[in-house]
Amino acid sequence: MAHLQLTAVAGGRDDEMEEVALLGSYGEPEGLSSRTGQEEEEEEDAGMRRAQVRVTGMTCSACTGAVEAALSARRGVRSAAVSLLQNRAHVVFDPALAKEEDIVEAIEDAGFEAEILPDSAVSQPKSQKALSGQFRIGGMTCAACVNSVEGILKKLPGVNRAVVALATSLGEVEYDPAAISKDEIVQAIEDAGFEAALLQSSEQDKALLGLIGLHTERDVNLLYDILRKTEGLRQFDVNSVRAEVEITFDPEVVGLRSIVDIIEIESSGRLKAHVQNPYVRSSSNDAQEASKMLHLLRSSLFLSIPVFFMRMVCPHISFINSFLLMHCGPFRIGDLLKWMLVSVVQFVVGKRFYVAAYRALRHGSTNMDVLVVLGTTATYVYSVCALLYGAFTGFHPPMYFETSAMIITFVLLGKYLEVLAKGRTSDAIKKLVELVPATAILLLKYKDGKYAGEKEIDALLIQPGDVLKVLPGSKIPADGIVTWGTSHVDESMVTGESASISKEVSSSVIGGTMNLNGTLHIQAAKVGSGTVLSQIISLVETAQMSKAPIQKFADYVAGIFVPIVITLSLLTFCTWFVCGTLGAYPNSWVSETSNCFVFSLMFSISVVVIACPCALGLATPTAVMVATGVGANHGVLVKGGDALERAQNVKYIIFDKTGTLTQGKATVTTTKVFSGMDVGDFLTLVASAEASSEHPLAKAILDYAFHFHFFGKLPSSKDDVKKRKEDAFSQWLLEVADFSALPGKGVQCLINGKMILVGNRALISENGVNIPEEAESFLVDMELNAKTGILVAYDGDFIGLMGVTDPLKREAAVVIQGLKKMGIYPVMVTGDNWRTALAVAKEIGIEDVRAEVMPAGKADVIRSLQKDGSVVAMVGDGINDSPALAAADVGMAIGAGTDIAIEAADYVLVRNNLEDVITAIDLSRKTFSRIRWNYFFAMAYNIVAIPVAAGALFPLIGLQMPPWLAGACMAFSSVSVVCSSLLLRRYRKPRLTTVLQITVE
Repeated sequence: MAHLQLTAVAGGRDDEMEEVALLGSYGEPEGLSSRTGQEEEEEEDAGMRRAQVRVTGMTCSACTGAVEAALSARRGVRSAAVSLLQNRAHVVFDPALAKEEDIVEAIEDAGFEAEILPDSAVSQPKSQKALSGQFRIGGMTCAACVNSVEGILKKLPGVNRAVVALATSLGEVEYDPAAISKDEIVQAIEDAGFEAALLQSSEQDKALLGLIGLHTERDVNLLYDILRKTEGLRQFDVNSVRAEVEITFDPEVVGLRSIVDIIEIESSGRLKAHVQNPYVRSSSNDAQEASKMLHLLRSSLFLSIPVFFMRMVCPHISFINSFLLMHCGPFRIGDLLKWMLVSVVQFVVGKRFYVAAYRALRHGSTNMDVLVVLGTTATYVYSVCALLYGAFTGFHPPMYFETSAMIITFVLLGKYLEVLAKGRTSDAIKKLVELVPATAILLLKYKDGKYAGEKEIDALLIQPGDVLKVLPGSKIPADGIVTWGTSHVDESMVTGESASISKEVSSSVIGGTMNLNGTLHIQAAKVGSGTVLSQIISLVETAQMSKAPIQKFADYVAGIFVPIVITLSLLTFCTWFVCGTLGAYPNSWVSETSNCFVFSLMFSISVVVIACPCALGLATPTAVMVATGVGANHGVLVKGGDALERAQNVKYIIFDKTGTLTQGKATVTTTKVFSGMDVGDFLTLVASAEASSEHPLAKAILDYAFHFHFFGKLPSSKDDVKKRKEDAFSQWLLEVADFSALPGKGVQCLINGKMILVGNRALISENGVNIPEEAESFLVDMELNAKTGILVAYDGDFIGLMGVTDPLKREAAVVIQGLKKMGIYPVMVTGDNWRTALAVAKEIGIEDVRAEVMPAGKADVIRSLQKDGSVVAMVGDGINDSPALAAADVGMAIGAGTDIAIEAADYVLVRNNLEDVITAIDLSRKTFSRIRWNYFFAMAYNIVAIPVAAGALFPLIGLQMPPWLAGACMAFSSVSVVCSSLLLRRYRKPRLTTVLQITVE
């Protein structure tokens, strides 16, 4: 999968832009991805060995840094990369200078447990050469087509993964460009009889440019000359028919905007280039498909209506009927007209059905087109035979030309309505795409940094570092940082948060959001696929292409559906024909102009035509498409249909405390010194020890100490405050030696040659430091009031403690009550002490609490709850939560959390609001309720319709379904399923008052 990133939104810890990987391969350790096979070969040639080591006890990036430092310091170790998420270290070492035992010893000396993994457990790093391409695939009609295309793609050399979606007509292929090219993939799809085109690739230095003014051979030659001279342009491919050029360029040498400008300048304005937006191209393809289907429908109607009138109306108008009964040679004029009109419908308008049926049969599969071709061809061939028989014998048996034409017309009508309906299922993506403005105002600068003017450019040509002007009432064109101005921005279209957010200098902004009331200058930080909006779109697209496990049933049924229907059709014909031949039913059932053969054939054709495998194939993907789009509109990003399916059955939901139930903004509320030391000196000691730690509590202690020393002496400007802090740190903090972070306990180091310990009770006790009774009593009181105690010992003596609190989120208690009402049991799992954990749990209403749990222990808690088959969800935001998020059946990451946490999760709650946990589960339940209804409609339709078409009710009530009416029923069955899925667009997130059954007066 391509790596996607999401910027932290409101509720994040800082104003800085925080990169968060939404999707990615988390099956490989950090630090491994940049390794190439060539480097590995060089290592082997140099006699180097590689080892994978399981490291236990790491909790944060400080731990990984400590392990890497310990390994790098060992003699003989060439390189070391440590993965926190996988609890693994990848070490390259010289076996002549170091042994595996030395590596284990180095890690254990750093305070962690280590174990060498056998070669079988070493996961090979994924080739970074693999690309992910999205292809438009036309001509698919049902699940059988999807299975056929997927099967063909997966067999291609160099293709690692292929996923095809019927509802979007898209395929995503992960392939090795060294083994196969995108053109070969397109060719393979087209060889299978489908239409194919590349929409976009994960290759970052490729772009597709549309060209205006490319009319003649001279223009093409001019373009070739310009592109050949452009520095940094690696290769290009000009398509003069479509007026497009695909370019591969080095972004470090030349930018995309520069290439566009060069083409216009060098051609003296004759040629103008613009970047082709893949989403706009996709939408235009949808529009073309609908237009094409409408054209076929109009043609079919234009030709079929006269045939229908000649059969049903004209016999009642004497002078027209007389004309139609006149002979032209051996044939009647009316019969010849029907034959000619229906032949055009059958073989010109209906050509697409024959082509699609041929494709399916050639690859050993069957689909709806096979049924349509069988039914209409049988009717057409019989009618032609009857026409010829009547012409040469004088006895005119009944003909059913209008049946063939009307079946094709109704099927096309159904297909047209289906295309329109399926287009509406992807409205969420279209709306997101439309949020991005088409143009942006670029501020031009002189070399001295002063502004030289403004220029309107295509928004797709924005480059990182560009300074853009955003006027009031216009949309922000890219993710970036405000460099000038103040305003309020409406971010509801991306985050779902309705309240406008104040923006000033250094504030982060999201592309596609609306600037309300002030002019802003922003510096673009992320553009193109790196923006929040692009990542959300990609995530929604990926989710829409994924298959829910329940769809396996539909795929299986689709594979055997058509053969079963054909068998039932033959059985229907044989039964009626044999019964008629044996006189088992009265002759009055057969009309005078018909016979037993025709009577049986019409029932048989009706069975073939009325059966519809499409409805089954569309039941799940259309609902998942709509649901993921609706979720994105409400700030809940779903990573796939399997996540949606699991979430509906959640029994236990586990919450991390810090940053999930609490606001994640720890503050020091109490400081107590027990040694007679001055408070200022005490805070200086503690701050100096914590300055090297990356733990959130360390940051809170450092801020508290800084404000204690410099309160009232700080400037008003944010930039000045930041600069003052940096200057002050070098002046008032003490020099630290031998610093080490102890996971789950605290930190220790040397200050002035004496050991200082800052951490919890376990750290102090392990080092033999006695805690005075007064301090113990004070500490217990704090913990009972939901505060975390930080104890400090210096040179072997206990000197004081600090109380740290993290306020609960205002919605936490109500959300917990709401989940209980939904039949879900909430559990809180935290590494904090028992008294603090129980105090917090009591305040929000959680009865099941697990405290003092290490990161690996959180995953163990989840596995213990899963033993009885229960579905367990985990809500977390930190690196420490990522193993638990991966272990849970459903992982939900808070949107303002860390990149690894979001990478491991199935749901991303963009707004950082716990109410969205209820929304995610409720949306899952509503979606699968709708899917079940879809399957019920699809199955019930076929179970009821096929016997009726076969004539099961004819002996009882004389109900006979003509083939053309059967075709109409079949056409509208798939439309009804898609429309059923579209009802999900009316989804409204549940109000807490409704969930809690509270009446508001």
